[in-house]
Amino acid sequence: MTRTVIYPGTFDPITNGHTDLVQRAAKLFDRVVIAVARGGPSKDPVFSLEERVALVSDIFAGRDNIEVLGFDTLLVDFASEQGASVILRGLRAVSDFEYEFQLASMNRHLSPQIETLFLTPAEEYSYISSSLVRQVAVLGGDVTSFVPPKVAAALKQRMG
Repeated sequence: MTRTVIYPGTFDPITNGHTDLVQRAAKLFDRVVIAVARGGPSKDPVFSLEERVALVSDIFAGRDNIEVLGFDTLLVDFASEQGASVILRGLRAVSDFEYEFQLASMNRHLSPQIETLFLTPAEEYSYISSSLVRQVAVLGGDVTSFVPPKVAAALKQRMG
């Protein structure tokens, strides 16, 4: 049986913490689907959904068990469509736990057959978030140590 995990997020931009979790998940599961969310009303992404899917796809090109797909439906519905039995979520700090616990509980209520698995990023990435990276980039700061090189270049180009 193929074990599929869904790793959802807006990935605007994808960070080294995200890539760390994906690489570790790829060792644990036969198939990792990076589910790039369109984003809700409270999100104002720097990159379009298509741009984010392309950037993330480029980062993991050549990795046979990693697939990148955009979605704009309920996560549990998307996970079911992909044949996933697990949703992977990252926890950077204790402060993430309450929100992630709420999400996991809601997803379990909506789709009891799908489990949520929490992983923590490597310590050197535990303080990195997409929001902070966007703020640094908007203010002209150097984000090269926080994101993959192609993402840093795309942010630099987008921010002028």
